[in-house]
Amino acid sequence: MTTPTNRRNFLAASTTGGLLAMNGSFDFLQRLPRLSAAETAIAAGQVQFAPDIEGLVQLIEATPREEVLEKVAARVQAGTPYQEVLAALFLAGIRNVQPRPAVGFKFHCVLCINSCHLASQAGPDDDRWLPIFWALDYFKSAQADEARQSGWKMSPVNESRVPTASQARSLFIDAMDRWDVEQADAAVAGLVRTAGAMEVFQLFSQYAARDFRSIGHKAIYLANGWRTLQVIGWQYAEPVMRSLAFALLNAEANQNPAQLDLPADRPWRQQAELLAGEWQADWLGGTVDAGATRDLIAQFRSSDPHAAARSAYEVVQKGVSPQSVWDAVFVGSGELLMRQPGIVGLHGLTTANALHYLWQMNPDETLRKRLLMQACSFNTMFRDAAAGRGALKAETIDSLANTEPVKEPAPTVDAIFESVSGNPMQAARQVRAYLAAGGQPDEMMTAARRLIFLKGRDSHDYKFSSAVLEDVDHVSPNWRDLFLALSVFHLRGTGDRDSNLVSRTREALA
Repeated sequence: MTTPTNRRNFLAASTTGGLLAMNGSFDFLQRLPRLSAAETAIAAGQVQFAPDIEGLVQLIEATPREEVLEKVAARVQAGTPYQEVLAALFLAGIRNVQPRPAVGFKFHCVLCINSCHLASQAGPDDDRWLPIFWALDYFKSAQADEARQSGWKMSPVNESRVPTASQARSLFIDAMDRWDVEQADAAVAGLVRTAGAMEVFQLFSQYAARDFRSIGHKAIYLANGWRTLQVIGWQYAEPVMRSLAFALLNAEANQNPAQLDLPADRPWRQQAELLAGEWQADWLGGTVDAGATRDLIAQFRSSDPHAAARSAYEVVQKGVSPQSVWDAVFVGSGELLMRQPGIVGLHGLTTANALHYLWQMNPDETLRKRLLMQACSFNTMFRDAAAGRGALKAETIDSLANTEPVKEPAPTVDAIFESVSGNPMQAARQVRAYLAAGGQPDEMMTAARRLIFLKGRDSHDYKFSSAVLEDVDHVSPNWRDLFLALSVFHLRGTGDRDSNLVSRTREALA
């Protein structure tokens, strides 16, 4: 894939140029300092912030929703940098919104911060502030919900229970294994204060994917929270990792999973048998095999979670690259979304993105094997969760793979996103035809992001689009066009309502 084109290049290259010109431009954002790609990129080392970050956090917390855009815009115009705004927004969410009773719902104000950051990175320079202002407004809504429902705020750690450096690791593992929330909270504080960032990340990775509660949000939180910390600085890790441990230990009321055999936990435990099996020394090397990918996708339609994990294990033992397994996870998740567009299907894709990120970042081969198999198990569990909401459509990837020969003229980007709003299946077929005729994936992806800026109304718009458009590069070339076509089942089209945030931001900057 090439680097996404900027707005000027896309207007010149697009088949019509109409989509990005619709509804006027975002010229009002020019009242803010122009935000370059370099300013949103992760700096070398850890970003250091001014000592008064607490003041900006309190400003965001205390300012009424109807005034927060203006107040933060004034700070930015006075010189507050992007990373400091991002840090304050993230910490405000951590302190004011709990990841309970499930890791999701109002807590998306935290989960979507990295997604909004990725959208800012990928957008044109003139538009990069818009996702952050959207996230500011969304935080105020979530903060009000939490205040109304529980009044919860993160309390200080119990310092008398914080372990020493020599005890922190073992106490953390013990607490997570026993699902002991209080011990884990104190152990995390000791761990973050004394261990290296990567050691902490690797320890949390052992627990983020071990169960299917909250339909993948535990893995999503670790991946997105860790990535946000890479931007804002590890000095803010302690409250973030305390919140994360609280999220990972979320379970059914009055049940301790350590003492029970529950469906949400079973696949992870069953994989111990497969981990003990014979693995080739060069199992990561293997050959990319599109046929193996297709066979795995077919199995995901009917297999149980353990059978899906075993199939992945057997495929790798035959010398097939793990990349082919990930291709099946991504494309299979996209197929499920096509068969039932909605909340479950979209989380299959955002969870696949998170699990793949954890797989990429962890050097421990045992954990990588387990994450690879768990991603396959999760695919079948998402299928069952979706089926519990209603019958799945009969369409499979073959419905898109067997596209008729391209007719002239090929669909335009504008035509594709007109169809997205009313007929996603038609839009998916148009994507296939557009790409087969030589259309550029980057042009379509740029248009998709711009429409999220303009019409995104929900945290899942940012979370889904950032994950899926990032994963286009994580899919093998043979599957890439099909995967991009499947993304339209939860993208925004030109016929969708505009977000009121664009006009509110325009007014805030007037």
